[in-house]
Amino acid sequence: MKITVMTADEQILSLDVDPHETVENLKALLEVETTVPLQQQQLLYNGREMNNSEKLSALGVKDDDLVMMVSHAASSASANDLSFKPDGSAVNPGAFQQHIRRDSNLIGQLFQTDPELAQAVVGNDLNKLQEILRARHQQRSELRRREEEEIALLQADPFDVEAQRKIEAAIRQKGIDENWAAALEYNPEGFARVVMLYVDMEVNGVPLKAFVDSGAQSTIISKSCAERCGLLRLLDQRYKGIAHGVGQSEILGRIHVAPIKIGNIFYPCSFLVLDSPNMEFLFGLDMLRKHQCIIDLKENVLRVGGGEVSVPFLQEKDIPSRFLDEEKYSKQASSSGAAGKTETTENANVQSGGQPSGGARGDVTQRPDFEAKVAKLVELGFAREMVIEALKLCDGNEEQAAGILFGG
Repeated sequence: MKITVMTADEQILSLDVDPHETVENLKALLEVETTVPLQQQQLLYNGREMNNSEKLSALGVKDDDLVMMVSHAASSASANDLSFKPDGSAVNPGAFQQHIRRDSNLIGQLFQTDPELAQAVVGNDLNKLQEILRARHQQRSELRRREEEEIALLQADPFDVEAQRKIEAAIRQKGIDENWAAALEYNPEGFARVVMLYVDMEVNGVPLKAFVDSGAQSTIISKSCAERCGLLRLLDQRYKGIAHGVGQSEILGRIHVAPIKIGNIFYPCSFLVLDSPNMEFLFGLDMLRKHQCIIDLKENVLRVGGGEVSVPFLQEKDIPSRFLDEEKYSKQASSSGAAGKTETTENANVQSGGQPSGGARGDVTQRPDFEAKVAKLVELGFAREMVIEALKLCDGNEEQAAGILFGG
């Protein structure tokens, strides 16, 4: 059969060889053709080095195939390309990347031990690869520095108070590192980002991605979303107020009832309208209770009406990126003054009143009938602190406070 051999200086040779010939005999033939000693030759087929004892047929070499030949001198130059700079980055990142790619076993081990570096190697961003190599070098340097400090501490004066303090800190850090390593091995999912629970719903016939949040007191819709759903005409502005969480957002009013479609069934729903640009629609605890919803994390579904309909929670790829962009959420929340991040919304305590918030009011807690009203509402199952806050917002109006506690 005929094969083509390309040398390091781009000389191309066409040779007739027996398929059952050994690589060593091929090198002897090439020594005659190129004057490169057999011992200095390195032959590569499909990126893999050919060993002297192997036969060409066993390596899969066929008629008209190409074999690369480099000398040891060229190999040493290649070794320089695979070296590293003092900061840990590769001298020749392209050559380093290709060298790793050619070794399938090494790539497989890399995906197990350092997936981030493996992704950079198989990717096309050499700058990202260099950044990761520098970071790994810095981590190794930090580890060596800490080990040297530990050795120095072990040799320090046992009566030196400062040395003992450092030893204590080193022991504590070692415990933390061991705990982290154990978590990484036995509980790796703990390091993954938790995607919040979203389902597909329709509000007044408009499809939405609804955030299901059992930690939020009320169901919330943003002003822009309510406008898109054609519901702003039903906004009752008597229920203005402030939604408190880690931050706060203005309650523009309340929509007392509107149809929402979950699965193929319609349900009546009421919600507060917030001036919050970063939370479109939040399905809160009030409606979860009203419609006897079950958050089934085993089956990854939301069951509504005691199980008469089930809808799956959305996968991350199906959730709009603006809902998942935490940095953007944080900026929006800080600019709007609203408790807009998902984490803060979970613990939001939504407060509203039958009249606009603010204005001068007397201390309702000092009124003679205040404790009686508190006791009556607490008997209905509400926390005392929540009852007091509701009565304060409503200027002691028991009926309005009850309306807030039951529906608001």
